[in-house]
Amino acid sequence: MKLGVNLGYWGAGMDADHLEVAQEADRLGYSVVWAAEAYGSDAATVLTWIAAQTTRIDVGSAVFQIPGRTPANTAMTAATLDALSGGRFRLGLGVSGPQVSEGWHGVRFTKPLQRTREYVDIVRMALSRQKVSYQGEFFTLPLPDGPGKPLALTVHPVRESIPIYLAAIGPKNLQLTGEIADGWLAIFFSPDHAAELMAPLWAGRDASGKDRATFDVVPNVPVVIGDDVAACAAPIRPYAALYIGGMGSREQNFYNQLACRMGFEDAAQRVQDLYLAKDYRAAAEAVPLEFIDATSLIGPPGRIAERLSAYSAAGVTTLSISAAVGTVDQRVAMLRAMTEILETAGLAS
Repeated sequence: MKLGVNLGYWGAGMDADHLEVAQEADRLGYSVVWAAEAYGSDAATVLTWIAAQTTRIDVGSAVFQIPGRTPANTAMTAATLDALSGGRFRLGLGVSGPQVSEGWHGVRFTKPLQRTREYVDIVRMALSRQKVSYQGEFFTLPLPDGPGKPLALTVHPVRESIPIYLAAIGPKNLQLTGEIADGWLAIFFSPDHAAELMAPLWAGRDASGKDRATFDVVPNVPVVIGDDVAACAAPIRPYAALYIGGMGSREQNFYNQLACRMGFEDAAQRVQDLYLAKDYRAAAEAVPLEFIDATSLIGPPGRIAERLSAYSAAGVTTLSISAAVGTVDQRVAMLRAMTEILETAGLAS
């Protein structure tokens, strides 16, 4: 199992911290550093900035929002980042959610699975430097009855194939991910629920005829190291409450639905009620410790080493550590500690 680090969003005074964390991960031999975007900073600019000041570590989008860019524009960005970084770019994609897709990008959140399938088709076609010609439900290139003509990407990526990852939560999206992607970006991944969660992923992979061994399973996992498990959970609570309670509408919150499928229906409802009522502190306090423990790495090093074995046994190939909690010194220390814990557990690759 390899280690990665997720920096989250740029901004709010975190810019220099992000760079220091990424550079330390590079020195320690981490596999990849990911950057996110929502409706603030964009991931491409942040990753370019980081790639220019690191040497070995891959840089990945977690994620580029599908409604925010045409597939051709995403292919251009991916090829450019891969070329500028010397072949170190990984392309993570996601459909975002209905509020951001329709409220920020002005793109209807309809048939996200079909839109994703077509989007990945076009991105792959463009990155292979074929002339792009496509007729789909959502995308038609070139437009008919106009002056457009099929064009080919002029930029040469360093690698023959840039790996594509999908952020997926629901069973149908997971099946699609296994079928068409090279990796899965997971959130609130619990090794205890992995068999049920990953069944559609592997079903899609097997149906496509592709080898499971070439697929990268990458959960984003908050890590807080300390002697008191409950105290370690405390800084993760606002993050969990934001997603379970506030990401999406009451009727359409994929993270809330995931918590329900994991057996936390009552708690997920309460967290959402409190969050939508803008009682954010109470919402954070209402997140069960059991949920945080199941989806995070918290506690003393020995306890975390045991949990790492469970992640590895569940099929995780790259453990992406969330580095959004604590001061920059604390996050750098956590990166170093996780390297030692992984080696002690005999799981380093």
